Amino acid sequence: MIYLLCSRISAFFLAGALIFAGCGGGGASTTSSGSAQQASTPVISSTSAQNGAKIVTLTTSTSGATIYYTLDGSAPTTSSQVYTAPFLVASNVTVNAIATASGEATSAVASQAFSLSIPSGTLVWSDEFNNSSGANAQPDPQVWAFDAGGGGWGNGELETYCAWNASAAPCSTASPNAYVGKDGYLHVVAQQPSAGVYTSGRLKTQGLFSFQYGRVEVRAQVPEEQGLWPAFWLLGNNVAKVNWPACGEMDVLERVNAATNPDWNKGSIHGTGFTGTDLGTIYNFTNGQTAAGWHTYGMIWSKDKISYYIDDPANPYVTYTPSSLSSLSGAVWPFNAGANYILINLAVGGAWPGSPNSSTVFPAQMLVDYVRVYTN
Repeated sequence: MIYLLCSRISAFFLAGALIFAGCGGGGASTTSSGSAQQASTPVISSTSAQNGAKIVTLTTSTSGATIYYTLDGSAPTTSSQVYTAPFLVASNVTVNAIATASGEATSAVASQAFSLSIPSGTLVWSDEFNNSSGANAQPDPQVWAFDAGGGGWGNGELETYCAWNASAAPCSTASPNAYVGKDGYLHVVAQQPSAGVYTSGRLKTQGLFSFQYGRVEVRAQVPEEQGLWPAFWLLGNNVAKVNWPACGEMDVLERVNAATNPDWNKGSIHGTGFTGTDLGTIYNFTNGQTAAGWHTYGMIWSKDKISYYIDDPANPYVTYTPSSLSSLSGAVWPFNAGANYILINLAVGGAWPGSPNSSTVFPAQMLVDYVRVYTN
């Protein structure tokens, strides 16, 4: 799911989820002795994930400050990762963080070591989309935000994405485009409320949850109709700082149009110098299986290595490394730069896959049983 609409990025963050750098105006704050006031030292806090893992949050009391951090014990600088979202820790790391703000001296370094002896292959985070409410429910707002709006999304798409409880036409609270059903599945629904008008859902963990390295998988069932484009993918947390494609994009599940023989899924990576079809590999289902059946789509991500699999993590169908870029002029491997967030969406139309036609059935839905992250 190639992400081209970088000018929209800042509008998509949840309020308070991103600590923005201060800008413009006024001289430096000073103490009574005349020296510059120092930004407040970040506070490192954590909550429990699963099986001993932690979700780490960084905060500072300095208004308008930007937090930079490292995970390898090195001293953070303004070239380090910018904190934008809570991130998963599932190994032995030391978090070091500083805060900077316009007109103020850089804060002291905050530091906290995490000694987590978690075996490889351990489930450390998941959303199982459980729902005991007796009614269709909002996807967990502590995990999932929504992208919303139309305009083509840089790919000439036709849908308007509708957030939860969106009521302005063409969206409708009576017909949500993403919800957790009473059946315990996440439903992402493409609808056609009137001729030539399409709505759908696009969920993301941006600003709420992120991780770097590990094995991530989604168990899903996707629709197969002309003009539909279901996807499960990841973008770098640094997208607002470096823009797409420099932030990197990892596409775990992508499938367009009606069923074919053999049926297939595409696993791709994108970054500076490889934004098209250069690094996309088709997986063909066997023994009469189709993408319309339930499958587990997974990615094994480690430093300098990304592998994709269907149903069996022991048998990846493609592996990418920095050497995969060697024939691409100007290509830069972006996938060691920091944490990523997750996206799930069902697009309608666009250059790939083309528009719906008279054979396309609406509503059409992508079902998701779970999203899980394991240690490598």
